[in-house]
Amino acid sequence: MEIIFEVIFQFLGELLLQIVFQIVAELGFHSLENSLRRRANPAFATIGYILWGLMAGGLSLWILPDSIIEVPVFRVMNLVATPVALGFLMMLIGRLRVRKGQDLVRLDQFGYAFIFAFAMAFVRFVWAA
Repeated sequence: MEIIFEVIFQFLGELLLQIVFQIVAELGFHSLENSLRRRANPAFATIGYILWGLMAGGLSLWILPDSIIEVPVFRVMNLVATPVALGFLMMLIGRLRVRKGQDLVRLDQFGYAFIFAFAMAFVRFVWAA
């Protein structure tokens, strides 16, 4: 029974770390939105979000160099589960912004949020001890 709680807390810790980085990135893009009126090509935007996710993963390694999840199989599962969860979370935040009449950035959409979170999770998967 203790091992189940340990696994759940490991996943929640990794998820929380990525949520913090994703929300900070989303707030940063919202602050830049007014200065960047012209919408970028979706292909270039996707590449940009991959690069931002890779940088966020590198920064997260500087802050927390060890993986919260210790079991290798669970680390692989986290590589998919966390980006999917964050994609849905950012999509819900986007819907709340629409209801409030606020402008959206691409990170408020599932696909871009997933790409950002996957790139970050991939860096942590490869380089976290």
